[in-house]
This record gives sequence, structure tokens and C-alpha cells, in this order.
Amino acid sequence: MSAARPPEGTHTAAEGEGAPVSAARPPEGTHTAAEGEGASTGSSTTALPLDVVTIGESMALLVADSTAALAEEQHFSKRLAGAETNVAIGLARLGLRVGWISRLGADSFGRFVQRTVAGEGVDCSRVVIDPTRSTGFMLKARSRSGEDPQVEYYRKGSAASAMQVAQLDETYLLSARHLHMTGIFAALSPATLGYCEHSMQLARSAGRGLSFDPNLRPSLWASQQHMRASINRLARSARWVLPGIAEGRLLTGLASPEEIAAYSCTRAPRRWCSSSAPMARTSGRWTAKPATAPAAPSPKWSTRWAPVTASPPD
Repeated sequence: MSAARPPEGTHTAAEGEGAPVSAARPPEGTHTAAEGEGASTGSSTTALPLDVVTIGESMALLVADSTAALAEEQHFSKRLAGAETNVAIGLARLGLRVGWISRLGADSFGRFVQRTVAGEGVDCSRVVIDPTRSTGFMLKARSRSGEDPQVEYYRKGSAASAMQVAQLDETYLLSARHLHMTGIFAALSPATLGYCEHSMQLARSAGRGLSFDPNLRPSLWASQQHMRASINRLARSARWVLPGIAEGRLLTGLASPEEIAAYSCTRAPRRWCSSSAPMARTSGRWTAKPATAPAAPSPKWSTRWAPVTASPPD
């Protein structure tokens, strides 16, 4: 398999990123948009009210079948990749009504992505098909001995990277009780950063639940300084912030989970959750266990891997 253009960056990813999903039924509708066109005219708000809306880019993921270097690998397996659609699919499997806002190219990868996400029960009526831009994709190596595998992106100039604030269907977004965003979509372009800021402010002003996963991808940002400033600004809008401990240290300059949470909780979020804090089990539920009591206001600790219920965070 040949790659037509060079990757704009690489990063190491957890082995679980881009897990395979099944496509059980065809997409609910597609809409082809000219460059700059606004919201989809696909199937309207028949699934309303929604529980959760996610916004962001999903891509085709080509995973190496062997542990050979990417340059030497001859065979790849096709899967779905996308932080926002991972959340959307997981919540849909739990029985929540979930919608996804995005933009895909009028190509085979785009059709694969939309068919797969819609087949999981996620409403894709606000996914616009762009005939002038491509769907992004990525290559992922297979780990030899448990180390993080190499990942190469081919997403620069993708359909999703061109999403504009003027294209946002605000009525659809506000039909949901909760909005989930990540820092990956914000990193794609200045336009998507503005899209994130506007969407999150809109949801917060309307009293909707709002969660934000920084999901740092330094290779997608112009500089680490710009990444830190932008991600921290977005995090201040959220009610729930979901970093890993390493991400929290990079964003705040602090070391311990307690310091990171206290720092962040004084700057607006109501919950600062981490997948890497020390865990304690109480009454069948895993919760993070601070080593010492943090300074007021006391953050509420939990973990993104805790057992979930069929109700999004407030």
C-alpha cells in the first residue's frame, strides 16, 4: 500500500486507540455540501431530544498486521479512529441517544466512517459530505513488546479541518443535554479551534452539561505554548475535564494529581477526572484516592474508567 503524501506528524498512542467497531446498518442520510456550505439537510431532528452530542473528526485507521516497521509492512487492517466517535459509540451502546457533528470527504474512507458510526446507532444527520476535500486517515504500527506504537497522520487539509462556526446547527447542538468535546478537533486548524470555543460557550451559556478531554496531540499544534494556552482556555469552559496525569502535568506545570485538580477546579471546571490517579474501591465502585486532602475548593475525584450509568454527567 502506498501513501500519496507525507505525514504531518507522528505520535505514540495507547494500544486501545482506534478499536474496531462493527457496522450493523446503513447510515441514516448523507448530505453533499459545496465548499463553505452550512448545516446538513439530511434527516431532521427525528431522534430529538438527544442525550449527548459530540463534535469532531473521525478517520480511517490502517493498522499493521505484523510488527514490521510501517515502511516495511505490506498488510494493514482497516478500522475506525476518532476520540469523539469512540465516546459517541460507547454511549450509544449504553442506550443513550447520541448525535455526531462532523464533515467527511466524498470518498471511500468517508463512506466507511459514516456507515460504521451510524451503524452503531449514532445519529449522523449533521455529518456533511464535502466533495472538495478528503477524509483523513492514519497508519498505526503494531507494538513489538508492549511499547506505544508509532502513529502517522494523513489529515492535513481534511474535510473536518475546514469546519466553520457559521456551519454549526446550534438548534441541533442545544437539543442535547450534554456536549462532549476534545482537544484533537481544536488542534486541526484555526477554524476548528474557533468552532470548539463557540460550541462550548454556547452549550455552557444554555446550561448544558459539558465535558472536555484534552487528548493532547503536540504534533498537530504550531507550538507547545499555543497548545497549552488553547487547551487551558477550552478547559475553563467545561464542567468536566478529563486529562491523563501526564497531560495534567504538561498543562498546569504541577506534579501531583491533587495539585493539578485543585489548580483546575479554581479556574471553573466542576469536575476534574483522571484515568491515571491512584484507585480505591468502595461499594463496588472505583474512585481515585488522593494521598492528601487538597486545598479548598476540594475537587471531586473519579476516573474515566469507572463503571458508567446510562446518564451523562450534568
